[in-house]
Amino acid sequence: MNASVQLGLLLALATAFVSILGFLYKQRGAAAIETIVWRRPLRAVRALFSNRWFVLGIVVAMASWGLHVGALALAPISLVQSVIAGGLVLLTVMAERLFGIEVTRREWVGVAVCAVGLAFLAATVGDAAHDKHSDYTGSTLATYDVLLVAMSLGLMGLAHQRGDATGLALAVAAGLQWGASDVTIKALSDHLGADGIGVLINPLAFVILVLSLVGMVVSARSLQVGDAVPVIAATSAAANLTTIASGLVVFGEPLPDGALAVTARLAAFALVVLAAFLTPAGGRPSYSEP
Repeated sequence: MNASVQLGLLLALATAFVSILGFLYKQRGAAAIETIVWRRPLRAVRALFSNRWFVLGIVVAMASWGLHVGALALAPISLVQSVIAGGLVLLTVMAERLFGIEVTRREWVGVAVCAVGLAFLAATVGDAAHDKHSDYTGSTLATYDVLLVAMSLGLMGLAHQRGDATGLALAVAAGLQWGASDVTIKALSDHLGADGIGVLINPLAFVILVLSLVGMVVSARSLQVGDAVPVIAATSAAANLTTIASGLVVFGEPLPDGALAVTARLAAFALVVLAAFLTPAGGRPSYSEP
């Protein structure tokens, strides 16, 4: 594993911690504002940014986004997202110790499962860790992003029909939007060498902006109608699963040689994702404005 990939994975670990902190602050803010109405997106954005806890969460999330961009530019996307997915175990500790959310036995089981998954992953890195793997074809990227957005819109429609009765559908919808954004960020990083600062006017940058903003509003609504820990875990799991898969589908990351190594790596990914789904079980804390 070369030095740049190692640095990318360290940035991914920092991303995991900072993003969860931002999520928890945004949850506190979203729970305190008026109900988000889909027909009034601008009013929803104004309401969100009028709350200081949500604004603090956005500031922290922006720091996380910067770390994430650096990680994606230096390391293979599947490894970056696997580290971030593993970092989801921090959610239970941070939610309990910093935000007063009770952590259940089921959530601690998720921690153990994720640790096993990451150990398997570290042992089955193979040749993927020798390069950042950012090459892609435009048609494959577009197809992948469109598929994720279509699934996200379908879940949003389902939640709307049921009167937003479940925050988990919206949480997954937000995760899919952010997953598409992360995949596009990885693709845009391939243009850094040739375009430099010019990547900011690349059409992919506009796609990233739209996906990020839509994901933000959908995520805020999911945090209003669902419990904090399950919603955050579901959003993270959806985003991580789709971006890990993009390493193989979009960016052509190689699988390790040998059937046993392939099986072990796929099992590692499965364990990390399973840990994310074991983690949900917490409740929503009651916050009071200081």
